[in-house]
Amino acid sequence: VAHRQKGNEGFKKKRKKGNEGVYTPLLPRSGDATAADRATGGGGGMMQQLQPTRMHWARAVPSDFGGQAPAPRSGHTAVAIGGSKVVVFGGFADKRFLADIAVYDVENRLWYTPECSGSGPDGQPGPSPRAFHVAVVIDCNMFIFGGRSGGKRLGDFWMLDTDIWQWSEMTGFGDLPSPREFAAASAIGNRKIVMYGGWDGKKWLSDVYVMDTMSLEWTELAVTGSAPPPRCGHSATMIEKRLLIFGGRGGTGPIMGDLWALKGITEEDNETPGWTQLKLPGQSPSARCGHSVTSGGPYLLLFGGHGTGGWLSRYDVYYNECVILDRVSVQWKRLPTSNEPPPPRAYHSMTCIGPRFLLFGGFDGKNTFGDLWWLVPEDDPIAKRDLVPSVGSDSNHSTVTGDAQQSALKESESQSDESPMLELAKRLGIPLYVEPSASFVDEINDKELMELSSRLIGESLPTTDQLACIQALRDHWRSSPSSSIQLQELGPLLRDYQRLIIRRFVESPSPAFLEREDRRLFHLKNASQVYELHGRHLLLIVRSMLIYQFLLLTSALYFLYTSVAHG
Repeated sequence: VAHRQKGNEGFKKKRKKGNEGVYTPLLPRSGDATAADRATGGGGGMMQQLQPTRMHWARAVPSDFGGQAPAPRSGHTAVAIGGSKVVVFGGFADKRFLADIAVYDVENRLWYTPECSGSGPDGQPGPSPRAFHVAVVIDCNMFIFGGRSGGKRLGDFWMLDTDIWQWSEMTGFGDLPSPREFAAASAIGNRKIVMYGGWDGKKWLSDVYVMDTMSLEWTELAVTGSAPPPRCGHSATMIEKRLLIFGGRGGTGPIMGDLWALKGITEEDNETPGWTQLKLPGQSPSARCGHSVTSGGPYLLLFGGHGTGGWLSRYDVYYNECVILDRVSVQWKRLPTSNEPPPPRAYHSMTCIGPRFLLFGGFDGKNTFGDLWWLVPEDDPIAKRDLVPSVGSDSNHSTVTGDAQQSALKESESQSDESPMLELAKRLGIPLYVEPSASFVDEINDKELMELSSRLIGESLPTTDQLACIQALRDHWRSSPSSSIQLQELGPLLRDYQRLIIRRFVESPSPAFLEREDRRLFHLKNASQVYELHGRHLLLIVRSMLIYQFLLLTSALYFLYTSVAHG
């Protein structure tokens, strides 16, 4: 107790200092947790105004930042400290858990790694490596709870003072929460933290805890009435006096898409804590988990996450759409954007920096991302760069000069709109010019392509050369009729085709390249084969849906018949 009181006194003094000159949030602490509210992180916390006008996605370029940006990862947290910095902590990449810190200095546009002090496990200054933890900001302090490291769920509680970069393990008391990952948390005012749900390794959780950061006391709330099903991987955002949670994975089904509000958790609230399920009009987001939620003025911005593929697929579906919850009209809306969004992903971070939002990292079921993307108003200078969306997450760059871009644009205007090759390029998403920041994944880093080449070609080749196997796979596709190409091959085929076309186009930056007779279609004999592939697989999906509906109708008629037959 004496140790706790001593540490708490220092925190009180620091709290007073941290309050000096701190901005007044547009919403009461609404930005402190946002995407970092859930286990994977990504926070707001800066003064922001998300306007319901058109926004623009732009991939960050080296000139946007100085220093070394954080390495690829997912399951990390990224929170904004006041209006001055963004702190990225932890995550998972290359089969290992991380404990590093990367800081973005907003004013100087600089990434750096601070020298932290403190006493942690194994002689390191701070928490052990982890991912899927929660991170919440109060004043200049970032609080970390739980997560996973290896096969172990964690239940420790840490504070990082970002003024002096000192870690402190906070020894709490009271109703201590069990170790967990994929929980969600948010700040209540400038003193308390509320945490909901998670996964303890054996079961999904639905408990609610409140931590008083001044006394370090944990309290489990006794919530009356109906409650949300237990879950993990959801989001939690404090909006005025209510905690909103959305989505997650739980025991009532694989993925959930429900929205709940928790009342009675603030000091000025005289209400008994209780949940209310909200069913709002508008274009609500589909069921998902691992998404991010960032608050901006009267809006909540939801991005990404993953859900199930339904009965058509055993694979998860990853999302890259933006949906906003309008608190004024109390309805869901699709955020209008002027261009294509980044590749789909989950367990990323989305942080607000003034009128801009910064997306970092994530996972799409195959690749761990290390890319940085801006979501900005359409009139923002960054929007005028008009970046070409990247293919994958590798950092290899293909560059074309500004003169070459202008030449390419002029030639594209002179091309006929009826050109089948230009139409093919359009359908495949092949750009007419490539910006310096455009990138794509190399063949060897395309895991799905490597697996296909190994499975289809590897055994028939007397070589272990990976590139030779990939080239043999391309020749196999080129010589095969479209009817023999399987559905699971279509994604890697078109992605590899786009990669090679972009690479060849960079060598000759002109739309006329698409019309040259000597241009080689790398995988297909002609453009009609692409349309045939699309049509065949669309027909397969429609046919499957008709069969499914027929089976449902047959089952219904059978049960009706048996019911009538037995009186």
